[in-house]
Amino acid sequence: MPSVTQRRPQSRPDPFNPARELAVRVLLRVLAGETFAAPALDSALQAAHLPARDAGLATHIVYGTLRHLRSLNAALEPLLQGETHPKTRALLLAGAFEKLHLDTPIHAVVNEYVNLARTARLAPAGLVNAVLRRVEAVHVPSELPDWLTETYRWAYGAQAQAVLADLLTPQPLWLSLSEQGAGLLEAEGSRILGSVQGVNRVDLALPLRESAAYRRGEAQPINPASLACVEALGEVEGQRVLDLAGGAGVKAAMLAARGAEVTSVDVVGRKHLAARQNLERLGLKAEFVTHDLTVPLDLPPAPLVLLDAPCTGSGTLRSHPEISLRLTPQAVDEMAALQAKMLPNAAQLVQDGGLLVYSVCSVTPQEGPQVVREFLQQHPEFSPEPIPDLEVAHLQVGSGSLTLPVNGIDGFFIARLRKAAPIT
Repeated sequence: MPSVTQRRPQSRPDPFNPARELAVRVLLRVLAGETFAAPALDSALQAAHLPARDAGLATHIVYGTLRHLRSLNAALEPLLQGETHPKTRALLLAGAFEKLHLDTPIHAVVNEYVNLARTARLAPAGLVNAVLRRVEAVHVPSELPDWLTETYRWAYGAQAQAVLADLLTPQPLWLSLSEQGAGLLEAEGSRILGSVQGVNRVDLALPLRESAAYRRGEAQPINPASLACVEALGEVEGQRVLDLAGGAGVKAAMLAARGAEVTSVDVVGRKHLAARQNLERLGLKAEFVTHDLTVPLDLPPAPLVLLDAPCTGSGTLRSHPEISLRLTPQAVDEMAALQAKMLPNAAQLVQDGGLLVYSVCSVTPQEGPQVVREFLQQHPEFSPEPIPDLEVAHLQVGSGSLTLPVNGIDGFFIARLRKAAPIT
């Protein structure tokens, strides 16, 4: 006869939404400095095959926690003693964000994270229960480090407070769409919510890679401020264009789509593979060169040159909030020094009478106006020009324009520099 213990049903752990475990594990990696949020989250979501609603929740938790990290840490600190294991802290941060910033009922938040802690062995369940029941919002002057807050205040003056508040909001999806692509998205139930700089803001009904518009090459993600760098070159159809520091080739694709003959240059050769694959998806072509632009490049001069230089990314904190956790003033100076080496080499590739556009997705004075000011002092053959048809909100700063990072727009510094034609 079986014993009482044998007859007793096996206990099962209480359920929890797998989106929360995914979010906590992504946060754990990002907070450890192992990766950036976007690739880690993208990879995790592709592997998990979560329903769209749960994928959205995981995304919201990851980015929301990173955007509010300073105040969340301040709220948790009085409730914790001694060293807190990174897994426990990541779980508590996610739970505190959801309790304090989302509309999830408090009892549901506590139950979900207690069950997650117990079942996934991420944290002591009793500690999670006690902390999440007691945690309360704490006001901090800014979610950014003080020096970075002051950088934003320098850049945007009276508008800085609105910019800093807007950086805490979710990043919308921006797509450059063909007319056919817009129709395909709407047929799937997606909504197009307007456009800036010719880029559509979209509320997707399906994950982007599953949409017909993306699969058929009728949609390309790009921020309007990033596209503004391309359009600062003016008319490119039939023109030879050098896309310097081209990375994964998104700007090269936008140039090719406008009829340019594009050569894209980057120091990291493996980025060319992703760029080629994306161009193939879009039905476009470009040439690729692997080269370190801190030394001169032996190519024939071109009438149009775009240097979208590597930078700190301080203008993209809405979509990459973890940058603010890692960035230092020293890193800004080091990046500005790198850009100052690259810009003269880019200038050597501009034909007489041609145009050079310099851009960075950064709002720091060192990487934008100061680099251009010093370049113009040393290269009097170049002179700044206004940027035509710049639709995104912007300010004039030095010899360029600084886009206003509100309503989902990134912060870019863009300068349009004309090389003098020979005197005849």
